[in-house]
Amino acid sequence: MIEVDSLTKRYAETVAVDAVTFNVGEGEIVGFLGPNGAGKTTTMRMLTCFMPATSGTAAVAGFDIFTHSLEVRQNVGYLPENNPLYPEMRVREYLNFRARIKGVPRKERKARIEDRMQQCGIDDVQRRLIGHLSKGYRQRVGLAEALIHSPKILILDEPTVGLDPNQIRDARQLIKGLGKDHTIMLSTHRLEDVEAICGRVIIIHEGRIVASDTPDNLRQRLAGAFTLKVEVRGPSEQVGKALETIPNVARIQRRDAKDVAEFSIEAKEDIREEIFQCIAKNGWVLRELHREHLRLEEVFAQMTEKEHAPAAAEKAEEKDPEKEEKK
Repeated sequence: MIEVDSLTKRYAETVAVDAVTFNVGEGEIVGFLGPNGAGKTTTMRMLTCFMPATSGTAAVAGFDIFTHSLEVRQNVGYLPENNPLYPEMRVREYLNFRARIKGVPRKERKARIEDRMQQCGIDDVQRRLIGHLSKGYRQRVGLAEALIHSPKILILDEPTVGLDPNQIRDARQLIKGLGKDHTIMLSTHRLEDVEAICGRVIIIHEGRIVASDTPDNLRQRLAGAFTLKVEVRGPSEQVGKALETIPNVARIQRRDAKDVAEFSIEAKEDIREEIFQCIAKNGWVLRELHREHLRLEEVFAQMTEKEHAPAAAEKAEEKDPEKEEKK
């Protein structure tokens, strides 16, 4: 549904988006992550034809963003970070106004508005002024507006920013539900949103794509091994020696507590069954056995810091006074 190839945006000497290439398949919910200034919003604005690209190509719903921008807009529902609503208008009045602008046929308009208000949970505030609504309700109105013309694709820029915990939970459930009928690409600073909603993650840093995969695959790729936590009631030294005999164990770290031994085991593959059999065979008590996962926050930090380190080193080298003198 979204195909991007070497898309670039320059502002004079500054490269905001640097030849990014990615795709979003039909029915996917994809999280678009990156630090502030990484190029997330710029990329989304180019894909929704709010901003022209400098070079590269992109097709949205099969339409080129350069030559068929009107068709792209007809197939995309866009919720920008700063939700541009008219505070002096009432909710139903605003949605009717936007439906007319977006070309919703007159005979379908009333039913469409009713459906979107119910879908986004704003039918109970339809007669209220938008300016009198809470932040959470204003986000819902913006989402209803993005859906009013029944687009195939939703592009959401920070949809949960400024919401309280209850509103965030409601927004996540709403977006996840919309994923049944729409392809969704969303940017967010809340990594919990991505874990709760998205099936795939694209990470952008300094204008470049540094990763694109499922959250689980990214965790496994960075961990490089299976890390297992084991807690056993038994003689810690004997337990440790027995665990070391299990095939594919790479490293064991032991921490003794009162009457209990705790182990962190790195293995080349999942050996939880072998560990259980080893403990049971020796008559010890297995209190805990689970695989430890990197948090998505740790994955994100490692991805962005790893990409940033070489550039930082290169800049430091350029400014090294000793090297300058040698030159």
